[in-house]
Amino acid sequence: MTAFAPDSLVLNRKLPLWYQVSQSLRASILGRTPDASLRLPTEEQLATHYGVSVLTMRQALKELEEEGLISRHRRRGTFIEPGARRSAPRRLLGSIDAIVAQQSGERTTVLGHGATPVPGELAEHFPGVAEVVAYRRLRRDGETGEPTNWAENAVRPDVAAKLDPADLERWPMTKVLRDVVGVRISRITDTVEARLADPETASLLEVPLLSPILHYTGVTYDEDGRVVDVARIRYRGDRFSFTVTVEAQ
Repeated sequence: MTAFAPDSLVLNRKLPLWYQVSQSLRASILGRTPDASLRLPTEEQLATHYGVSVLTMRQALKELEEEGLISRHRRRGTFIEPGARRSAPRRLLGSIDAIVAQQSGERTTVLGHGATPVPGELAEHFPGVAEVVAYRRLRRDGETGEPTNWAENAVRPDVAAKLDPADLERWPMTKVLRDVVGVRISRITDTVEARLADPETASLLEVPLLSPILHYTGVTYDEDGRVVDVARIRYRGDRFSFTVTVEAQ
């Protein structure tokens, strides 16, 4: 059995450390390989891994325990719950790892990818760019196999040239761009609105035509202010809700 190893994390001092750690660890738990160990490293080992205090690590683990992703046993250690899965809604405080966590824990199939002219509605994000590389993916619930959302990503060609589509079946696009391709992401702007399912969405998500869906648009910028990716994701309206918490500093 492969030992469980959490991903690395670059901390943002503008957000609560415990929150960032919990979201990073949450994404690692939901994106773990099937043969990974269910036993987590000790609090001290995790604190060292993330570069935080044991008290901060304890608070992060408490958050995951309350969500039902882990269980903690005196003298035995901390374990991932075998049936751990994504639940909704969740608090989003503006970290990239929160976005990665939100997209993890589902089975993803790449439906297709290839160069295409920049769609008219995305032209403002790609000035001077004639073509983007489009990726289409369908996500299913990890337990039931039920389709939950499908995504279209328009990626800048020079960035797409470094991207292996196979990675998108294992990890969310945000994680692949940041941790595999090496894009230094400066910010992501999110927009969520209610829409009605068009024929393609209704077919892919197995819902009635014109039924309510949540339409998410995420625009990812690199450190130079360029848009490197525009994600358009259609979520089943009966399966998702989004909660944003604004915390006073």
